[in-house]
Amino acid sequence: MRIAQIAPLYESCPPQLYGGTERVVSFLTEELVKLGHDVTLFASGDSKTAARLVPGSKRALRLDTSVLDPLAHHMVLMNRVIQEADNFEILHFHTDYLHYPFFANSGHPIVTTLHGRQDLLDLVPIYREFPDMPLVSISDAQRRPISHAHWVKTVHHGLPLDLLPEGPGDGRYLAFVGRISPEKRLDRAIMIARQAGIPLKVAAKIDRTDTVYYEDVIKPLLGEGVEFVGEINDQQKKDFLGRAGALLFPVDWPEPFGLVMIEAMACGTPVLAFRCGSVPEVIDEGITGLVVDCMEAAHAALPQVLALDRHNVRLQFEKRFSAERMARDYLALYETMTRPVITMPAAVAVAKRAGERLSSLELPAAVHAVAKA
Repeated sequence: MRIAQIAPLYESCPPQLYGGTERVVSFLTEELVKLGHDVTLFASGDSKTAARLVPGSKRALRLDTSVLDPLAHHMVLMNRVIQEADNFEILHFHTDYLHYPFFANSGHPIVTTLHGRQDLLDLVPIYREFPDMPLVSISDAQRRPISHAHWVKTVHHGLPLDLLPEGPGDGRYLAFVGRISPEKRLDRAIMIARQAGIPLKVAAKIDRTDTVYYEDVIKPLLGEGVEFVGEINDQQKKDFLGRAGALLFPVDWPEPFGLVMIEAMACGTPVLAFRCGSVPEVIDEGITGLVVDCMEAAHAALPQVLALDRHNVRLQFEKRFSAERMARDYLALYETMTRPVITMPAAVAVAKRAGERLSSLELPAAVHAVAKA
């Protein structure tokens, strides 16, 4: 199958450091190539892929200090997709709504995976203006704010099984991985770790928009058993997550998926998370972690989470969240969306031809009656 994967340009595929959407696009692209498909990846020029790469920018935008207007580079990306669109059987976008005006009435088979939160009021007019765009959710919970949109499938994320090995969990610390922002609630993680008397290691990025929050709220909480290590890559995650006793995921927003939860599970590391968005879909309670509703419950649940069998955590990850399972889920959708649709006139013509062929055969009268009907 000739497939186009269109990624945002903020991070490379895969990202050098933090980055969820582009990481998933990379895993999906590589798995589709492994399965024998002809894949073209539209992404930043510093991406690394076994697919054919069409760059929309020279390098990932977030780490390029010369970039002032990311939209300009994404317009270049869209134009390059438009130029090649006729070459593909399916165009799979991961660029939110950026491509909608270009492809809403183009006649090309397209699908869009939404990777972000959908409860923002600014999104309401977009889905009213483009009600027929086929959308994939990364969790059922992600759909709730715009349940009226044209959802065609939910596909949970997946990781290559050899990316992050099962770790020993011998580091005697808890882990936090993500962004330092109000909705990720690092402050909760710090309180949980401190009350338990267990060190907390924080591997996180700080966006420009969250600098004030970091300086005013989080920075004063560091120290006293809380170590900030900054952004880490996939190689560093092997040790960071593999040696952690548990991952703390105390989010306070409608989490679309939470990729770090399955990264921890790949390492055999159980997860203690708050009941927001996708969390109950991702965690199998009592197997890969526990889901709580308040700080009191989190304090009480932590010893149970730390006692979970790490090998069972890894086995459940392999069962539910492999990149191959993700790719095959998408392939089933692609095939459905590109299957020829038989219109009513065409169906009548087919039935008529079949009836004519049947009438020339010596068959029981009942069979001819069915064919004519």
